[in-house]
Amino acid sequence: MAKIFLVGAGPGDPDLLTVKALRLLARAEIVLHDSLVGAEILALINPGAEIVDAGKRCGGKAMAQGEICRLLVEAAGTGRVVVRLKGGDPMIFGRASEEMAALRGAGFEFEVVPGITAACAAAAGAQISLTQRGIARGLHVLTGHGAEGGLPAHDWGALVRSGGTIAVYMGANTLPGLAAHLIEAGMAPDLPAMAVENAGCATARETVATLSTLPRGLRTLAPLGPVLVLIGEAVAAADRRLAVLEAVPVG
Repeated sequence: MAKIFLVGAGPGDPDLLTVKALRLLARAEIVLHDSLVGAEILALINPGAEIVDAGKRCGGKAMAQGEICRLLVEAAGTGRVVVRLKGGDPMIFGRASEEMAALRGAGFEFEVVPGITAACAAAAGAQISLTQRGIARGLHVLTGHGAEGGLPAHDWGALVRSGGTIAVYMGANTLPGLAAHLIEAGMAPDLPAMAVENAGCATARETVATLSTLPRGLRTLAPLGPVLVLIGEAVAAADRRLAVLEAVPVG
């Protein structure tokens, strides 16, 4: 029976943890967590567990990935119940492949427990469907942050031709370049787009714009937390929702 678990903590709201994640946190003996895992979720960990902050935010140098893998393997070797707690879902930009490879290489079995990812949390908060019949038949999940710190070399033309909704993780700093590349490849500048800070949390904030104006809107938002960007016709529903909310009299 596996004693090592790569667990998705979801977007940050403790209520959005899976039942399995909550159960594992209660019985964990060692927990290695990301910096994006908040205090409310950390408070749910078994009080007797050893807790290790393996924080690594947006390519930062708080702890190198190799060191995280080494600590994970070292923890696995103790024979105790080990939880590697990752924000969102471990398999979506969570560097899970390196950690799984390290565990396999050391001969340890493990289990992956999925979590709610930021794109799903953002869509739920904005009350929009990322896929809609006749509007968005697909969902493209991209990173806006490359290994060298800049914008990755995506196939911009293919993204434009394929249509659907684009979800960009870690794209706050590279959004101007990303928007320029998509527009240059033929995407309409007035395509609906939005940015969501802290998706799925009580502190979530949204800004709805177009592909060409969203970089300016994001600067106005001045986010401090992680940002998820959504681009596509499906996002127009968020603009309509905000318009309805603004039209409702208060008091």
